[in-house]
Amino acid sequence: MELGGLFLSALLSATVLPGGSEAVLVYLDSRAERGFWTLLAVASVGNTIGGMSSYILGRLFPQRQSNKKGVQKAIAKITKYGSPVLLLSWVPIIGDVLCVGAGWLRINWLVSAIFIGVGKTARYTVLLVVL
Repeated sequence: MELGGLFLSALLSATVLPGGSEAVLVYLDSRAERGFWTLLAVASVGNTIGGMSSYILGRLFPQRQSNKKGVQKAIAKITKYGSPVLLLSWVPIIGDVLCVGAGWLRINWLVSAIFIGVGKTARYTVLLVVL
């Protein structure tokens, strides 16, 4: 049940919904009932799937010019740096926009999933090691 809660928290935290998967992860780690790798895998997979749900939302939007400043900036960054910018998909607010922008730009889904997953896993790894 605890791992399911961590997964759900991580998944929802990676969408446009607010969430605090970091707090759940740190709490479960402090209880020392689950191993490092198990917690890392569950949180990372959930968060990556959540990021890819934002990517899919971006794919659903028609490709026309947006007049929103935040969206324009994200699209410009993705266009300039390509899919590696998705390593920053873990950053609050910005990460959601980057994932949506990658979908909107029709960046290859597998490449996007890899970069999103690496970025989110790295964040959780640092969190678990530091705390």
